[in-house]
Amino acid sequence: ITCPGVQLKDKEQLYLSVFVLGQYNKTECVPAVFPLFFQEKLVFEKAFANIADPADLVKLLEFDTALLELIQLVPPVGKVLATYEENTRDFLFPDPKLTHGRRGLEREILMKRSPFFTGIAPKLRFSTICLISDSPLSLGESHIQ
Repeated sequence: ITCPGVQLKDKEQLYLSVFVLGQYNKTECVPAVFPLFFQEKLVFEKAFANIADPADLVKLLEFDTALLELIQLVPPVGKVLATYEENTRDFLFPDPKLTHGRRGLEREILMKRSPFFTGIAPKLRFSTICLISDSPLSLGESHIQ
């Protein structure tokens, strides 16, 4: 996460919170000095029952929300400094206006500043990789689907 020229008043550590596909995960904490480096892989897995057509999966993802929050560990519960919210379909499968990175497609997004954050909006650079696979139906489920 970059944010040129911005120095945080509070010196407590920060982490990135990610909520996608109905699941929550977060990064390890890093010092409160820009640029912030989160060299981690967050994995989210979800099984969608009763989905046979990929178009139906796309529709489901359009109604799901991906939420990313940059949080500083300021007592008592932490401060949300910036957020990014988008439907999960567009978050996982963005328009093809990307630059190619070494490990997949690298993206850059601007996060929305909270009232607690002074300065320009933070820019987040990341990549996503999606794997969609079929799973065979058990005999008991085949008559339902």
